[in-house]
Amino acid sequence: MTSKQHDTDRRKQISIRGIAPVENVATIKKSFNRHLHYTLVKDRNVATPRDYYFSLAYTVRDHLVSRWIRTQQYYYEIDPKRVYYLSLEFYMGRTLSNTMVNLGIQSSCDEAMYQLGLDIEELEEIEQDAGLGNGGLGRLAACFLDSMATLGLAAYGYGIRYDYGIFTQKIENGWQIEEPDDWLRFGNPWEKSRPEYCLPVNFFGHVENVNGKDKWVDTQVLFAMPFDTPIPGYGNNTVNTLRLWSCKAPNSFHLHFFNNGEYINAVCERNYAENISRVLYPNDNMFEGKELRLKQEYFLVAASLQDLIRRFKSSTFGQANPARTSFDTFSDKVAIQLNDTHPSLAIPELMRILVDIENVPWEKAWEITTKTCGYTNHTVLPEALERWPVGLLAHVLPRHLAILYEINARFLKEVAKKWPGDNDRLARMSIVEEGPEKKINMANVCIIGSKAVNGVAAIHSDIIKKTTFKDFYEMFPKKFQNKTNGITPRRWLLLCNPGLADIIAEKIGESWVTNLTELRKLTPSCKEEAFLRNFMKVKQENKMRLAQYIQTNYHVKINPASMYDMQVKRIHEYKRQLMNCLHIIVLYNRLKKNPQAQFVPRTVMIGGKAAPGYHTAKMIIKLINNVAKVVNNDPIVGDRLKVVFLENYRVSLAEKIIPAADLSEQISLAGTEASGTGNMKFMLNGALTIGTLDGANVEMMEEMGRENIFIFGMTVEQVEELWRKGYNPRSYYEKDAELKQVLDQLNSGYFSPEEPGLFCDLFNGLLNNDRFALLADFRAYVDCQSEASELFKDPMKWAVKASLNVASSGKFSSDRTINEYAREIWGVEPSNIKLPNPADKGSAKED
Repeated sequence: MTSKQHDTDRRKQISIRGIAPVENVATIKKSFNRHLHYTLVKDRNVATPRDYYFSLAYTVRDHLVSRWIRTQQYYYEIDPKRVYYLSLEFYMGRTLSNTMVNLGIQSSCDEAMYQLGLDIEELEEIEQDAGLGNGGLGRLAACFLDSMATLGLAAYGYGIRYDYGIFTQKIENGWQIEEPDDWLRFGNPWEKSRPEYCLPVNFFGHVENVNGKDKWVDTQVLFAMPFDTPIPGYGNNTVNTLRLWSCKAPNSFHLHFFNNGEYINAVCERNYAENISRVLYPNDNMFEGKELRLKQEYFLVAASLQDLIRRFKSSTFGQANPARTSFDTFSDKVAIQLNDTHPSLAIPELMRILVDIENVPWEKAWEITTKTCGYTNHTVLPEALERWPVGLLAHVLPRHLAILYEINARFLKEVAKKWPGDNDRLARMSIVEEGPEKKINMANVCIIGSKAVNGVAAIHSDIIKKTTFKDFYEMFPKKFQNKTNGITPRRWLLLCNPGLADIIAEKIGESWVTNLTELRKLTPSCKEEAFLRNFMKVKQENKMRLAQYIQTNYHVKINPASMYDMQVKRIHEYKRQLMNCLHIIVLYNRLKKNPQAQFVPRTVMIGGKAAPGYHTAKMIIKLINNVAKVVNNDPIVGDRLKVVFLENYRVSLAEKIIPAADLSEQISLAGTEASGTGNMKFMLNGALTIGTLDGANVEMMEEMGRENIFIFGMTVEQVEELWRKGYNPRSYYEKDAELKQVLDQLNSGYFSPEEPGLFCDLFNGLLNNDRFALLADFRAYVDCQSEASELFKDPMKWAVKASLNVASSGKFSSDRTINEYAREIWGVEPSNIKLPNPADKGSAKED
């Protein structure tokens, strides 16, 4: 046993990571010192902690490189069908720990750093999150990449390498302040630039008819430069690629400025052109028809399609020259998945390439396109669906607009044939929406141009069939599918909750890491006292670690024996953080009214970012912080109730807080949350859920049983009935004394004495325009919270239900989701082939 394992301050060495072989440790130390010396040009006298992080990152990357090259060679040899996942967002978080876990070298690296006198956890904390996403949609894309590599699919992620990711959130005087997320300031050790694969992307210009064919001419040309990030599978030596495009202006850009001596103008123009990949739009549930956003969306698909077509043409026996000249087999060799409508321009762009450049007849090109593309819908909120103004498309992408008109004309002929004389239906199904400003409906483009359309939870997929896309479902019933979202168990249990991973492995072995349904085998243990005590001990250790983190970073002392009640997600009215906040005020009022009453201690943590232009969401953050200020400083309350707003919520913070949660809040109005994946992460880590029958909560309840989840509020049908009858929020306010007291406190300035009218807008919004029926669900929510408090008084009963949550979370693995996509949409079979370790000689073998 090494000295490391005697060191009680360090993270417990767990069986799943194995014991570090001595020769591996020696190799890692040697490699680490070599990188410090040769790559970073430093020695131990002048190296900073960041230098040590980079040395470790390069050392770990060394273990990836041969596997990465070998994987790509293997794909060229077997020429499989390749899957291309196009997404404007990839919320990757940190890479170091995840890579060590997937390669099985974590204990060796841990031991090597320990022997070098360094703390691996401190080095891991230095890594910047790659925050190239707003929330669930981008994080889902990251989990999917992990699963595609683990399942041995020949898959590629395509996105944009934003210079600035999702903004850094600072809280000043209770208000959200946005600061740029300069995540590349110190460089990124995980990416490899590929300037040799730069590709041209065209904008503007006009369409000319040359010899009877339309051509897009006089365009402005920019270049897309790829940066590749390796994506390792778990324990199978497969390393796939995430290719992110960065925009570069051509060298010849406005050279005449130089000749006129206007050097500054030439440089400014160049910078302006490169703005396309400068910043991630911090708005994923509110569509804004901005020219820069349109350019980003086209930039992504134009570069990605050129790249995948190049690979299709040369993909045989590793030849660099085109081996395929016909597109007849294109849809047999290529599957393109559109993550929401953001990459929807892939449909007209693929048509443009096939018809204008490759001279494929229109009918054949359309058949290829509709067999190749799949579309995932992520939202039913009408304000989130993309509708581009025709004038903007005509200016930026004139050829694509012409193609969209042609697609629409042909499609509407088919609709008219099926439903003669039904002009209303024609108007609803048209890609072109008439009105004061003509718009192109991108969701309709995706449905018409894809072979499969899927929602991301069973209830969501039903809603899009019954309401959102009802007409299309009637026309193409076979196109519509459901693919319930999932999360990767590697990051969301093995990496972030090693204590829990260990006690699970002791009980049922380790195969759950790649087959999460194995967790069902835990069910009998959920009644055993010894297991439950271990389970509670792990949870308590996680809670104490988080309490320490919160005291250090937020200067709030919380009670580790209290119920940790968490709601972490983007701040949006439909997610109803405001209802959570009103409940905190109810608890506070009860404590003030009767300080001697028995009260279950509770620490409420709320985290998330509001889009910079979203006034109401920013007001909700301000309210939470003002309430926290009053509650946390009230001596009568003491440590029985604390409120913490988790500043700058991101992937690496989620990894710290989710393992410590007791209660997870998933309280959106039924019918508004497409799926949710945060709810799955909490479930997998042994938190109980309080939620509505919305999104994936419904399927979670089916898996674990109604008795192991706190369900409250209206169903989708009851919500529809409420709107039909006419919803009057004021009647709820007048009938419910506690609710009235809370709202009056907002209105009177109780939580903003220095500015009494501050929260009047929130008060008036709830009473006059309660879009998400918060007041209608409020009493049911408060009563359900009381049930949760009652159960929390009995730790053993709580532990039984919490451990059953873990045992029933097998369905919610992204491996299961990707298996379904692969077989039912992409037409590829996941592979259990383990590629040879580059250190070994030999060929690929089946596990």
